[in-house]
Amino acid sequence: MSDIEMATGEETLGEWTLNYVPPVGGRYTGKLQVTNHRLLFDAQFDTSVSGTLGELLVTGGGPHGYLSIPRSAISRVDVKTSFFKKKVVVMVGEQQAHTFDYGMLSVKKIAAAIQG
Repeated sequence: MSDIEMATGEETLGEWTLNYVPPVGGRYTGKLQVTNHRLLFDAQFDTSVSGTLGELLVTGGGPHGYLSIPRSAISRVDVKTSFFKKKVVVMVGEQQAHTFDYGMLSVKKIAAAIQG
């Protein structure tokens, strides 16, 4: 995700290829980049039957656009795990659940990077 302009003092804390499920539905495969200022998701493939990435926080970018969530907008980070599915749910306010699904792989490092 090197084509994203970073703010002064902004540093990448980690990058992962995973699935993103937006609050409005759908499912996208792409790259999540966590920085000390925000979360960035570059949607590379729409893997849902239907759905749009027409979120308020989306800015121009790849085939579907970039999702950018400022750290200041995050109200809570939840880790949900089962035997076959591990995911991090980022709450923006009390209503918007942004889910990052890492399949069977551990989400501990992702959650730690998001929580700062």
